[in-house]
Amino acid sequence: MPGTNRLTRLDDYFCPPDLSVRDALARLNATEHLFQLVIDPQRRLLGTLTDGDVRRALLRGVSLDAPVEESVHRDMLVGRAGEEERNQTHLETDDRLVTFLPVLDGDGVVVEVLLRGTQSAGIDRALVMAGGFGKRLGERTRETPKPLLPVGGRPILDHVLTNLEDSGVRVSHVSVHYHGDQIRRYVEQRENRMTVEIVEEEEPLGTAGALGQIGDHDRSPILVINGDVITNVDFAALHEFHVRHSLDATVGVARYDIDVPFGVVRYGPDGLLAGIDEKPRISNFIAAGVYYLSPEFAALVPEGRSMDMPELLNQGREIGLRTGLFPIHEYWTDVGRPADLEAAEDNYESAK
Repeated sequence: MPGTNRLTRLDDYFCPPDLSVRDALARLNATEHLFQLVIDPQRRLLGTLTDGDVRRALLRGVSLDAPVEESVHRDMLVGRAGEEERNQTHLETDDRLVTFLPVLDGDGVVVEVLLRGTQSAGIDRALVMAGGFGKRLGERTRETPKPLLPVGGRPILDHVLTNLEDSGVRVSHVSVHYHGDQIRRYVEQRENRMTVEIVEEEEPLGTAGALGQIGDHDRSPILVINGDVITNVDFAALHEFHVRHSLDATVGVARYDIDVPFGVVRYGPDGLLAGIDEKPRISNFIAAGVYYLSPEFAALVPEGRSMDMPELLNQGREIGLRTGLFPIHEYWTDVGRPADLEAAEDNYESAK
């Protein structure tokens, strides 16, 4: 089959349904082709698992400690042994953007996996928002911009840029305002592995306004990341998620838990007690300062106008652009307060 590879050594790609999502994800990330086949003891296929399946399950409230069978994709496309032409057609033309095709025998046992020969190009360009004042950090940012504060012996900005470089990003813009000259000098002296261009904000432009300063929004999506976010998020997985779901914007979200130190009272419309939950934990997804925007989305930001990301996302939704959520299960922290900076210093090395 031209343009197709065959995978016949499958032991590393098999996992049982009772394995935890966390352990299945570790197996997935250790393989070359980044998927798992969930099988029964007879090697009959129960479902497939990709990074995107895990993140969709997290949005449904599935825990990383739950059995992987709660996260698998069961309506998967499969091939049949001996039906070479049909299998090839599925792999090349299916509108679900299939990148691998399990091939089953008559009993539903996996005999091989066909791999699509070409993959999407990945993230081409990024914008790092590094112009903020960092006021919540007090004296720490009086003379030093927040992106240049050290974590693990390196500036926060270096962590951000290194992650982008490791993900294959070719061009990164860095927007600056407060102590922008220091950031410019740092970028010029750094041994960059991609093109890094400084975008000057003469006046603060908010969390999205710098998009209007760089233009060139007619060729590829752009990754926007806050300059105070340290994360090991898989940007390649973010790109694949964005493409697979035909999204115009993909918003990285992180789970944030609040432990209420009191009993929370529930009551009905009649004012009568419905129950008391003792010291509950409330979980929500929060915007994680990571956004992947289509050219159509980025072009909504006018040059020279201050705009925050919620305004941009709401504007896109109003005109029919599609925005999806990408849960971040990897290490993530926003270094906005002194306690965050101290925790990042303590935890970053162990979370790598």
